[in-house]
Amino acid sequence: MASCLWLACTLIVVIGWIYTLFAAFLVARFARRPKPKLERFENVTLIKPLYGAEAGLDASLASFCRQDYPRELQMLCGVQDPADPAIATVHSLQRQFPSLDLELVVGKRRGRGNPKVDNISNMFPAAKHDLLILSDSDMRVAPDYAQQVSALLQQPEVGLVTCLYRGAPLTGFWSRMAAAAVDQHFLPSVLVGLAFGLAKPCFGSTIGLRRSTLERIGGFEAFADTLADDYAMGDAVRRLGFKVEIAPFTVGHTFSEASFSELLAHELRWARTIRLVDPAGYAGSFVTHPLPFALAALPLSGFNAIAWMILAVTLACRLFIPIQVEKLAGGGKSTLWLSPLRDLLSFAVFVASFVPGAVNWRGRRYSVGSDGTVTPI
Repeated sequence: MASCLWLACTLIVVIGWIYTLFAAFLVARFARRPKPKLERFENVTLIKPLYGAEAGLDASLASFCRQDYPRELQMLCGVQDPADPAIATVHSLQRQFPSLDLELVVGKRRGRGNPKVDNISNMFPAAKHDLLILSDSDMRVAPDYAQQVSALLQQPEVGLVTCLYRGAPLTGFWSRMAAAAVDQHFLPSVLVGLAFGLAKPCFGSTIGLRRSTLERIGGFEAFADTLADDYAMGDAVRRLGFKVEIAPFTVGHTFSEASFSELLAHELRWARTIRLVDPAGYAGSFVTHPLPFALAALPLSGFNAIAWMILAVTLACRLFIPIQVEKLAGGGKSTLWLSPLRDLLSFAVFVASFVPGAVNWRGRRYSVGSDGTVTPI
């Protein structure tokens, strides 16, 4: 029995090696993709839904304020509470960038399942321009971000533009662990899924589309009770016959987790969302976690030399991905040294995501239906 289990673990590990090397190759290839050229400049509205004065919010929003864009650029920020501390951050940026059309919308909660989309729906009537770029509050971008997204939207077959992202830890061990999950697991897994035609992603890091396209998919209101609103919007655009384009660059996703419990709550919500969106693909992703199986093979083999060699090769292979990812823009401090510990934690989150339970989001608890709809508890 032990020998059969050892062989099974070894087979999974070898598949994991193949996956890891292929993923590292895809990351390196992605880094070499050329950026698009903008044929003409169009007026743009940046939409930034906010909730609280999260760590690093001022610097994240400031990166959008510093866009190198010669046409009209409106930046629309929104909150749902007149006492939200993010308001002070927006007012500070209005003083810092007086020439920028930076507007704040203070709305009211309407009790919809997805609070972010609820916020965006309140903000949207104030949007002035046809070209819309929505992004989460914890993103940081380069000065040519608006130009690059606009250029992709000028291609007639493209209905929506989205971006891959790198982890940008702000401070502390747990924020680096959170960033490592993005760099070493999430980003490469998306590229592998795209290579095989298995992934159809759309991320809250960037959702760029035209107003006419948004109207055809039902507006933001159509996604007000959906947990994975970004994925659902991308799916709706594809059903119109348009392409969802992955931009040839990465943006930065800031992380400020200060404790293990905070990290776990965030990653479980994320993992359960992915499992609901793509249950078969998510279940099969266990082969992307070779390290736990290499460790399990040690006692099953009686700690023989072959098992130790398999473990050493696994550890070496797993370093190829973060080495390639660190060549991409948008990231923060290196998370390479966290790779073994990050692999074990990611596998634990993977297993825990199959346990039924509510998710925590923005300080509230939600039950998640089998179709991805969320209901406040």
